[in-house]
Amino acid sequence: MNFTAKTIADFLQGELVGNPDVVVSDVSKIEDGVEGTLSFLANPKYEKYLYTTRASVVLINRDLSIHGTIEPTLIKVADAYKAFAALLELYASSLPRKSGTEQPCFIHPTAVIGSGCYIGAFAYLGEKVSIGDNVKLYPHVYVGDGVKILDNTTLYAGVKVYQGCAIGSNCIIHASSVIGSDGFGFAQGDNQHYKKIPQLGNVVIEDDVEIGSNVSIDRATMGSTRIGKGTKIDNLVQIAHNVEVGGDTVIISQAGIAGSTRVGNKCVIAAQAGLVGHIKIGDNVIIGAQSGVAGDIEDNRICLGSPAIDAGTQKKALVLFKKLPEMYKKLYELEKFLKDHVEK
Repeated sequence: MNFTAKTIADFLQGELVGNPDVVVSDVSKIEDGVEGTLSFLANPKYEKYLYTTRASVVLINRDLSIHGTIEPTLIKVADAYKAFAALLELYASSLPRKSGTEQPCFIHPTAVIGSGCYIGAFAYLGEKVSIGDNVKLYPHVYVGDGVKILDNTTLYAGVKVYQGCAIGSNCIIHASSVIGSDGFGFAQGDNQHYKKIPQLGNVVIEDDVEIGSNVSIDRATMGSTRIGKGTKIDNLVQIAHNVEVGGDTVIISQAGIAGSTRVGNKCVIAAQAGLVGHIKIGDNVIIGAQSGVAGDIEDNRICLGSPAIDAGTQKKALVLFKKLPEMYKKLYELEKFLKDHVEK
C-alpha cells in the first residue's frame, strides 16, 4: 500500500518537515534505508544515519536536535518508536486475513467454534473444546479435550495445548510451543527409583499474552500454572508446574522458572536467568541475564549474578573481582617482604 508523508503525519498527529507529497510503500531500518521507504530514529546512537539514509520519510522525536543537512522528509512526533509501532500495526491490520476450515483436519462433534475462525490443515480439536470468535489455529495445531480459547487469539503452526487448559483473548502463541505438558513431578522411592506423580491441574493464560516459539509451560500438579494478563514470553523459555507469573511481566529467551515460584507484576527476567522453586519475586523486579535466583526478592529490586544479589552490590563485587590478580600480587609481595625482613 502507498501512503504520502502528509497522510502519515495526519494519522500520527505529527509535525511534517519537507515534501508532504512524497510516497512510501515499505519500511526500512534507517541505516539501510532506500527510496520509497519509511524509517524511524529513536536511539540516539543511530543519529549519524539520519544524514546519510536514503529513506524517503523518517520519524523522529520532537526534541531531537538536527546537526546537519537532511534529505528525507521528517515527521516529528512525541515518541518515534511508538509512532512507528502504531504504523506497523495499522499496516498489519490491512493484510488479508485467513478464514475458514482447511481439510484434512479433525474437529470433534462436541467442539464449539465461534464465528470468523480459521482452522488450518491437519489441526486437531478434541472433545468439548470451546473456541471463541476470530480465533486462528494454523496447521498442525493440537487442542486437547476441554480446552477453552477466547476471542481473537492466534496459535501458530505446531502449537500443542493439552487437555483442560484455558487461553484468554487477544493472545498469540508462536510455533511449536507446548501449553500444559506434565510438570516435572517425581517421588524418589526405594533404590532411588523415581515414581511419577500424576499432574492433574492445568495452565491458565490470561488475556493479551504473547508467547514465543518453543516455549514449554507445564500444567500444575493441582490447581493452575498461571500467566498473568499482558505478559510477554520470549522464545525457548521453560515455566514449571504451579508457577504463577503476574501481569505485564517480560521473560526473555532461555530463562527458566522452577515449580511453585510466584513472580509479581511488571517484572523483567532477562536471558538465561534461572529461578529455583518455591520462592516469591515481588512487583517491578528486574533480574539480570544469567542470574541464579535462590531466594525471595522484594518489590522494586534489581538483582544480578549467581547467586543473584542487589545490582549495586554486585557491580562493586565485579570491580573487586577484576582487581583480584593485582591484589594477589601485592599480597604475595607483602608476604615475601615480611618473611625476608620481619621474621629475620
